[in-house]
Amino acid sequence: MIHASLTLKQLETLVCVARLRSFRRAAEELGTTQPNVSVRIATLEDTLKTQLFLRDSGHVRLTEKGERICAAAARVLDATEELAEIAARPDLVTGRLRLGVSELIACTWLHAFLREMSRRFPALAVELTVDLSRALEQDLSRGALDLVLQNRPFASDDPQSIPLGDCPYVWVAAPGQVLGQGPGVLAGCTILTQPRKTKAFDELQRFLSDAGLDGARVAPSSSVASCAQMARDGLGVALVPHALVLDDLAQGRLVAFDVGWLPAPLSFAARFHADAAPRHVRQAAELAAEVAHDHAGHDEVDKEMLSLS
Repeated sequence: MIHASLTLKQLETLVCVARLRSFRRAAEELGTTQPNVSVRIATLEDTLKTQLFLRDSGHVRLTEKGERICAAAARVLDATEELAEIAARPDLVTGRLRLGVSELIACTWLHAFLREMSRRFPALAVELTVDLSRALEQDLSRGALDLVLQNRPFASDDPQSIPLGDCPYVWVAAPGQVLGQGPGVLAGCTILTQPRKTKAFDELQRFLSDAGLDGARVAPSSSVASCAQMARDGLGVALVPHALVLDDLAQGRLVAFDVGWLPAPLSFAARFHADAAPRHVRQAAELAAEVAHDHAGHDEVDKEMLSLS
């Protein structure tokens, strides 16, 4: 029988401090204070009669034995979530999931994902961040997020990735704003699109140069939803993900047109640190893939209906 003073909360704290290499950041992630984190680790070290961390210049790292104990602690935590899963008691999974999503997902199928998360994990709180993919990736890397739903390209392939599917682009404008087809229709137009330092923006710049439209007015924005809104208001033409404007196209608020070119589709993935993430993080990533797949199926039906209308 393991001594009663050895608790799951201590093991959770050990794994968190080891991953973030910081008592302060671990306290922020666990929703407690730094003194509480220190007490949990000190109590665990006293119970095990083992030094778990080496501390120097504000940084902490595991001792050799601490690494072995931390790996075992992670397995114990995973096993407790497995017990809850086997017993069909998802309400035993508590705490918070720090979720980061890109704007397109936030505007399309995030609501369906959050609804299903609430059903499957009723006691798990989701803290949501909506941002550009490169910012989300940075937050994941430094341990500020548990799971991100983002688009490629990735700065690093280290985190575990589960594909969420692709989303093509489309050219749209307010009815009567664009007459004709082909690259020439862009001359004199304000082009509303994704921000600089994105793959789509770079590809657009190359296309405009190759088409002899170097002087075209390109208005990059960090919000593709704002691009669609400005296009609806007649302030320019927009190059945006198709899924974002399906309703606008169906209702006639926007019309699609063809210039003979589109950037590569956006490719999305759910990403997390597989070596440190609790079981429910992986399950949330797998659920995101299910919801994304279902949403893509509905989108294909909507696109087919639009093509027939």
